[in-house]
Amino acid sequence: MPGSEANAGSGKKSRSKQRAAVVSVVCNLTLVIAKVGIGLTSGAVSVLSEGLHSATDLIGSIIAFYSVRVADTPPDEEHPYGHGKIEYLAGLFESFLIFLAACGIIFSSTARLLHLNERHLELSLALWVMGASSVVSFSLSHFLKVVAKKTDSLAIEAEASHVATDVLTSAGVFTGLILAKITHLAWIDPVAGILISLLILRAAIKMSKTSYSHLIDIRLPLEEVASIKKLLDADERVLGYHKLRTRKSGSFRHADVHVQVDDDLSLVEAHEIAEQIEDSIREVLPETHISIHLEPYRAEMSHQRDVHGLRPEELNPKLNSISLSSQKSSNSNSPPLDKL
Repeated sequence: MPGSEANAGSGKKSRSKQRAAVVSVVCNLTLVIAKVGIGLTSGAVSVLSEGLHSATDLIGSIIAFYSVRVADTPPDEEHPYGHGKIEYLAGLFESFLIFLAACGIIFSSTARLLHLNERHLELSLALWVMGASSVVSFSLSHFLKVVAKKTDSLAIEAEASHVATDVLTSAGVFTGLILAKITHLAWIDPVAGILISLLILRAAIKMSKTSYSHLIDIRLPLEEVASIKKLLDADERVLGYHKLRTRKSGSFRHADVHVQVDDDLSLVEAHEIAEQIEDSIREVLPETHISIHLEPYRAEMSHQRDVHGLRPEELNPKLNSISLSSQKSSNSNSPPLDKL
């Protein structure tokens, strides 16, 4: 039953991610057509530039759709750990697209600033399009952020951040067009574009760092690692543990740890403890693949001391708490330090 429920939950998350990616593709395609069309009709270069920026959003949403489909493909013989890391590649590529879009806007804004054009522009329709674009982009970004949080998908999160930059740029262009229409100061629009692009560059750098850190297997967040340690520390049958390693691949977490149990337990009893520990961890951290290496406590402690010259407290983070509890309770299964 737990396995079937987990599979059902994974299938639901996968469908939610793919549905969100499709919505993003449709919205961005509509915005590209509207902005480019109105930009060409009105003669507003800023609106046309925004259309090109939205084109990068469209490319990003297509990449997100492809990546979430591949990421949720079950593990196979060639990819035993699954395909989750493609989400990080998608996030890295999206951050690159955002970076290019920001640089393009800075370039075009600087060019307009150096060669100000005072000719009359038909801005009424452009204002309507940019105002509507801001609302659509804001709603889409919020929707994608909600889905990303529920599904734990970096690809959807990256797409949400990408669309969020469109909110800033659309709002900036909208504000610049209004001020230009009211004041007839042509420099306002390009200056606003440059300032907004700097914020976009900051978002691109932040996203690229997040994607890259996951590609090189950064550990899980400290609070998640702490929750695993808390379960191990609380289990009296676990006399020690070490070599706890964690990482993430797409929506899935991976963890492995060496767990030490009483030397006198049978293989069946030790295996049952490992199964129960794995179930407890999955209750706290869903979508987690866990590998537990079991060790006989006294034999492992002696081996580490005699062969590797390690002190017990260097090897076992739980040893100090066990030692303290053994002083309070004569029923402790852990051997005193002077017996190792």
